[in-house]
Amino acid sequence: MAGRLIVMSGPSGAGKTSLGRALVEQVDGIRFSVSHTTRRPRQGERHGVEYFFVSEREFRGMVARDRFLEHARVHGHYYGTDRTWVRDCLGAGQDVLLDIDVQGARQIMEQVPDALTILILPPSRKELERRLTDRGQDRLAVIRRRMERAAEEVGAYEQYRYAIINDSLEDALLELKSVVGSDSGGSVRYTRRIQEVIRNFKEAR
Repeated sequence: MAGRLIVMSGPSGAGKTSLGRALVEQVDGIRFSVSHTTRRPRQGERHGVEYFFVSEREFRGMVARDRFLEHARVHGHYYGTDRTWVRDCLGAGQDVLLDIDVQGARQIMEQVPDALTILILPPSRKELERRLTDRGQDRLAVIRRRMERAAEEVGAYEQYRYAIINDSLEDALLELKSVVGSDSGGSVRYTRRIQEVIRNFKEAR
């Protein structure tokens, strides 16, 4: 039996990468896709583990050779998912988890309509800004751009089959496990809290 594509998106700082890595560690049969990117490694990141770090010239060459299942330019850098690696994992019966932005997710949805798509939301716009500031990785101007981009990403909620608010990593992980384990091809139920988060970002645009 072929594996499934699981697509997770969400604003920078929503915690989707932490959730994804925890899911892979705790649930058998899921592989975390390692994207190629042209951005520089952050402190502690390793080539081939968090990302494959390549030059823009290398990346463009891979695009020309149709190496990517999806690719996009996000916050001034390119990101892409290796097509062959994903195909081989799925063919071996493994689920593949993609941590990608909304642009890339749209490309996946067009090619794989039955992909399990999940949008990770922060509990509020104010909390997202606090997380981005506290992690100390970006200048103020970059944080502002990320917040503007976050409003656009949250605004794409209707394209996803599920939405999860990451207020507590532990609680969000339990919900994520439930979605992955019991997905029956349904669609998200927009709870009152999810609607409040979406409205919070809409009002700030």
